[in-house]
Amino acid sequence: MQMSRRKVIYSKKQKLILNWWRDKTLSKHDAILCDGSVRSGKTTAMSQSFLVWSMSSFDNRYFALCGKTVTSLRRNVVDPLVEFARKLGYSVDIKVSKSYFDVSKGLRKNRYYLFGGKDESSASLIQGMTLAGVLLDEAALMPRSFVEQAFARCSVPGSKLWINCNPDSCYHWLKREWIDKKREKNLLYLTLTLDDNPSLLPYIKERYHRLYSGVFYERFVLGRWVSAEGLVYPMFDRSRLVTSSLPKDMTRFAVSCDYGTVNPTSMGLWGESGGVWYRVGEYYYDSKREGARRTDEEHYAALERLCAGRDVERVIVDPSASSFIECIRRHKRYKVTTAKNDVLAGIGRVSDALLSGSIRFHDSCTDSLREFTLYRWDGTGKDAPLKENDHAMDDIRYFVSEYLRPRPDSFFVMALER
Repeated sequence: MQMSRRKVIYSKKQKLILNWWRDKTLSKHDAILCDGSVRSGKTTAMSQSFLVWSMSSFDNRYFALCGKTVTSLRRNVVDPLVEFARKLGYSVDIKVSKSYFDVSKGLRKNRYYLFGGKDESSASLIQGMTLAGVLLDEAALMPRSFVEQAFARCSVPGSKLWINCNPDSCYHWLKREWIDKKREKNLLYLTLTLDDNPSLLPYIKERYHRLYSGVFYERFVLGRWVSAEGLVYPMFDRSRLVTSSLPKDMTRFAVSCDYGTVNPTSMGLWGESGGVWYRVGEYYYDSKREGARRTDEEHYAALERLCAGRDVERVIVDPSASSFIECIRRHKRYKVTTAKNDVLAGIGRVSDALLSGSIRFHDSCTDSLREFTLYRWDGTGKDAPLKENDHAMDDIRYFVSEYLRPRPDSFFVMALER
């Protein structure tokens, strides 16, 4: 599989992915599943191998390429694959509006349909087709019904299944029903790491090692299927992130708020200096601890006291706190923004911010500092934190998701499309 103009270097495992279907022993497998770390080169090697296998083995057949969404599939798989195909001398005819492309060489021609497996309803999209092969990119992000329906469509003699993903929980159905039963499924299983991608420079690999911590590091750098357990933010280092003095040149301010009536209300005031956002102060009211609930107006008065003397850009509020949002708007003093409430993605952003030091905390913020030591995963195999000691954690997550956009190489990839 040589390409013109420049030499492409493949690792040992990438070469195995490229050629397993040619090998007399390995080709007996009905499917290949590759997991492992981010940027390990598994998608590139697998999609290239899938194309050459399908064009070498079949003529006038249908195939499916599947991703979380068709948009992400085009970006991550189809666009580079079409470029690769043309370098190999294949002709490619893309039908964007119909979500397929035809590949031909000489008298041989095959069609490749594109599907997005974003939710349970997606299974109906692929139902009824007869396929000679299917490639699923990031299969762990797709619903089981869609993946299994795609597998069921491969009824042509000689058809094979091609699957790749980043690891998830060890309780994930793909791990338990396929990887753990690889012999029963006649599955060729490979795990790739950063070292299996020769195109990554050493300093890029080192960057990924620095970016992640805890369960995220184990999954996306080491390539392990592990459950989220223990502290949500094990990277929180008080000696590095907490200060007793604040910069005097802060010119931008914002407030984040997690609102509660029975549960605590937590508000944090943030100030920016030199590209770092400091949690300058906070308001934390626990009605159970205090023995009395406060009204929206009382919480609003506390907000004004927290912001006193500062020009606050906006107040970011839990989207479910409709009455408090309306209270703030009625006073016409602060601009209100409803928070982004994707918990897992938000935790990823906060983890990145803590690791990079782009958020820090004044030592007077005792409730948020306390919650950092108590905020834990639920330990049941789900990627979800316990709903306790999470109120300051939520308001911090709201702030980071609004003000600190993830870097291109940040952990934000965790549970979303690449």
